[in-house]
Amino acid sequence: MKKTIYVIAGPTATGKSDFSIKLAKKINGVIINSDSMQVYKNLQILTARPTTVETKNITHYMYGHIEGKERYNVDKWCNDAVDIIHQTSKNNFKPILVGGTGLYIDTLINGLIDIPPIPESIKKESEKIIREFGKDFLINQIKNCDPNSLKEVNVNDTVRIRRIWEIYESTGKKLSDWKLNKNKKFIENFNFKIFLFLPDRKKNYEIVNSRFINMINKGAVEEVKKLLALKLNTSLPVMRAHGVPEISKYLANEITLDECIEKGQQVTRNYVKRQHTWWNSSKLEIFKKFDKFPSEIDVNSIKFH
Repeated sequence: MKKTIYVIAGPTATGKSDFSIKLAKKINGVIINSDSMQVYKNLQILTARPTTVETKNITHYMYGHIEGKERYNVDKWCNDAVDIIHQTSKNNFKPILVGGTGLYIDTLINGLIDIPPIPESIKKESEKIIREFGKDFLINQIKNCDPNSLKEVNVNDTVRIRRIWEIYESTGKKLSDWKLNKNKKFIENFNFKIFLFLPDRKKNYEIVNSRFINMINKGAVEEVKKLLALKLNTSLPVMRAHGVPEISKYLANEITLDECIEKGQQVTRNYVKRQHTWWNSSKLEIFKKFDKFPSEIDVNSIKFH
């Protein structure tokens, strides 16, 4: 009989972490982080990582999992998550994946295009092109080498645009051609039950706005100051976490604190919008979908079978 992996998914700032703790207590579960930024040790406040008090009674995995100087990605996350899922399942704990990074969940279930790792030098080169010549220059280059892949991404999605270029530059093969290969699978013989929370977007925005101010009050500026002191490459994922570029500009006296807050709130709201769009268009099989916040749902009222 297949064991079950539970997934608590939805946009940021909806209260998934609190709900997952209640669920874990109910079903003898452990919580595994599936948020791409909460994996980094250097950012607790800005990523709203659960505190030691919140994680006291339920085992949490992969929060503050790696240093910001490392370049973590979906492939590494899937491998690490699978190890924990097998380990905890053997001990009769039920794994609960919690986070807003839909790509992680989708890849764990459906697999990943098996592309060789991209050298760090190529990643630095794509960053340099963006910085010195702009995004449109890179887009024009991609039009000449892999126009089909370009059609599948938003022109403002710099990360995915860079990846298309990097894959072709490092392998000599188009991303669209790599996609024709069979996906690399990470896990089998498990059922997935996805609990998706997509509450009112405007209310979600309001929470994002107030939460960012709360993060500033709790010490987010000091947190970013310590991160900047490490002098990490700006292309690293941790340096692109929501709030880091905005607070960095404030610390460099390029913008005021009020402007920093306004811009930080805006980029997070934009992210929430993208998350709503991603999940609404996702082909993943959703076990239960809620148009409410997790705090509005009584975990004891949910049937899990």
